[in-house]
Amino acid sequence: MTLRGRLTAAFLVVVLGPVLLGAFFVASTVTAVDRSRSTERLAVAASTVRTSVDALCQQLRAAADAVALTGDPAVAAGQLVGRGLAAAVLVTDVNGRVTYASPGAPSTPWRDCSEPATASSGPVRALAARVDRRDPAGALLGTVAAAHLIDPAFVARLAAVTGVAVTLLDGGASAARVTHTTESREVRDAVLAAAGATSGERVTESTKGRYVRRIGPSAGQPLPLVLSVPSERPPGLHVTLAGVVVLAGLLAVFTAWRLARVTTRPLVELAGAVDRVAHGDLTARVPVRSRDELGRLAAAFNRMTRETGSYVAALTSSRDQLRGHLAVLGDTLASTHDLQRILRVILHSAIAATGARAGAVLLVEPGGVLVAQCSEGLDGRWPAGDPDGSQGLRVPVGVGVVGAVAATGEPQRGRVEPTEAPTGEPRCRTYVAVPFATPGGASTAGGASTPGGATTTVAGGERSPDEAGAAAAALGVLALYDRVGADEFDDDDLVNLRTFAGHAAVAVENVRVHEEAQRLSLTDPLTGLWNYRYLRESIRREVERASRFGRMLSVLALDLDRFKDVNDTYGHAAGDTVLAEFARRVRGEIREVDLAFRQGGEEFVLLLPETDARGAAIVAERLGAAVRETPIAVEAYAGPIVVTVSVGIAVYPDHGSTGREVLEAADDALYAAKAAGRDTYRVAEARPDVPTREIPVPACAVSPPDGLPRAGRPVQAPREPGGHARSESTAGVPESNRSGPAHAGPDPADEPAATAADAARAGPDVTRPGSGGGASSGPHPPRQSRGR
Repeated sequence: MTLRGRLTAAFLVVVLGPVLLGAFFVASTVTAVDRSRSTERLAVAASTVRTSVDALCQQLRAAADAVALTGDPAVAAGQLVGRGLAAAVLVTDVNGRVTYASPGAPSTPWRDCSEPATASSGPVRALAARVDRRDPAGALLGTVAAAHLIDPAFVARLAAVTGVAVTLLDGGASAARVTHTTESREVRDAVLAAAGATSGERVTESTKGRYVRRIGPSAGQPLPLVLSVPSERPPGLHVTLAGVVVLAGLLAVFTAWRLARVTTRPLVELAGAVDRVAHGDLTARVPVRSRDELGRLAAAFNRMTRETGSYVAALTSSRDQLRGHLAVLGDTLASTHDLQRILRVILHSAIAATGARAGAVLLVEPGGVLVAQCSEGLDGRWPAGDPDGSQGLRVPVGVGVVGAVAATGEPQRGRVEPTEAPTGEPRCRTYVAVPFATPGGASTAGGASTPGGATTTVAGGERSPDEAGAAAAALGVLALYDRVGADEFDDDDLVNLRTFAGHAAVAVENVRVHEEAQRLSLTDPLTGLWNYRYLRESIRREVERASRFGRMLSVLALDLDRFKDVNDTYGHAAGDTVLAEFARRVRGEIREVDLAFRQGGEEFVLLLPETDARGAAIVAERLGAAVRETPIAVEAYAGPIVVTVSVGIAVYPDHGSTGREVLEAADDALYAAKAAGRDTYRVAEARPDVPTREIPVPACAVSPPDGLPRAGRPVQAPREPGGHARSESTAGVPESNRSGPAHAGPDPADEPAATAADAARAGPDVTRPGSGGGASSGPHPPRQSRGR
């Protein structure tokens, strides 16, 4: 289908749809209103008929009582008939013989007011009320019946009183024959057919546009009647509506065709120009015929074609920029592991979805305490003792609302009474809190459970202590306070918050899994030190850092002496124990900012930032003493295993300008230490013609103002004919005339990230209290603990 055809069809649907719906609505509304009014009229008429028949029966019963109480029934009966209180009176004795009957009385049997008629009772000739006739002693003398004639006049009076057409049927249950009726001959058959097709007193509609209802026979109303009222719908309503719909359709078709033709002509021209441009003709132009949206579109297309040529060259030059943007995009996607950012997004989304005024996301920390990771709108909601909330939101698991939610794993919502004492949570009027847990249902941190083992009432009912403990799988709680524009949070809010809590649980679990996977990918599983993969990244980063701030970096290559003999003699299990113990001792001899790596097998590498050759030599001596002086005990063997370590030292930039060069220099120094008899260390030989930058310093040999070693000599170095200064680092401990602390931290003015852990290392017992220290895990992954 062409665009013009689709526009025409869409216009017809948009126009004819409301027209059809409007016509249907008008027809259905008129029909419903008409039926409702007619039903109401019939209900009122039925009530009036029952009231009239009941009044007539009461009158006949009073007349029969008057005759039964007189001594001369004939005289009393004649007076009642003469006054019009009854059409006839019939007196019988105890044997049922008629002792008196009014002249001209209708034929019997009469329809008794107190007994409903049956289907076989025949036509109703008269309506009667019967009473017993007794003597003064109370003995039964017979019965007295007072009757009223049921004739067309009586039916006409009922129709006049009720305001509807009334039909008296010939029989109690059948509508086939009629005794008397006020219906016209044109609608009588349709009314009787509709009355015969319905049961009970339901209202139905006849084919002649009348609403029909049957009443009786029943207790208190023994007459089988049919009531009907004419419909009030305008005649020819459906025909009129159909004509309106057809006329509107014809007008819509013509209008749609005209509008589609006018609208699509510029689009057809634009499509042709687009095809030409697609085939490389950038000279294609579209005529601008108007100033509307299509005219602006044509003008924009013409302007775009003029600029496309220049854009082609620009696109070629921006290809490299696009690659850079893709790299930035990758970094942005990697930032989705930022837990704080994810939790903030979840909290803001939950507040916007529920209309809450404030909220917080709390995570369970070790020790069974819920700590707010992010919050919003909690200012001014704290108890009087902490008006600014300076202590933050910290709630023990099992205490208060959020504590109970974390302990039971079930959501809660409700209202806080003003008389309730605060529990460390922010003040609020209403609240809702839902837990979030790992998809696998890990247990709650800290092993929290419901205090006292009592059952906890939550949104879902009561749980036993065992069930509450089984449900305690919450990683945290999402809590919202004081919904805007409503008294309390409802079940829909609870369902929405369950969804946000599920996202929060997945986010927390993903971050934890990511951190664990990152840690496992960068650490050695046996020793807990960083692996060779992280060594390559760290030495590159540390060399760049030392170069940027003009500092030194020492690299130590360590190798356990004759470790193969340990494996051959004691087995590989004992060798693993030796490696793990050696790694532990290494961590105990270095600073927090130093990095320790297992390069492979029994080979290890240490990176010592802000350290020159002398400081590195001190560290090497400590490591050798720590390994040599305390043999390593191994289970299942009689005596401890004595091992030693050889160390090679290289310093950036004295022994290399890149991390790889420095590492290779340290490895060469390690081989020199091995060749020197093992259990010792060697410093790599200085590179010839190492270019350095000249730094003006005082003529005397003094330390720099910040007391930190520099990547260069502290005094002006003698120059060789080539104009380059040379480093004087040699094997063994460097000369004592090197100024500055041997192992110092960064200058705060040069590097804001420096910490107190970078203090100078002057000797074994000066700057290193006890045996402290511990290997750092670098700035990006989590730090290694000393006991690993």
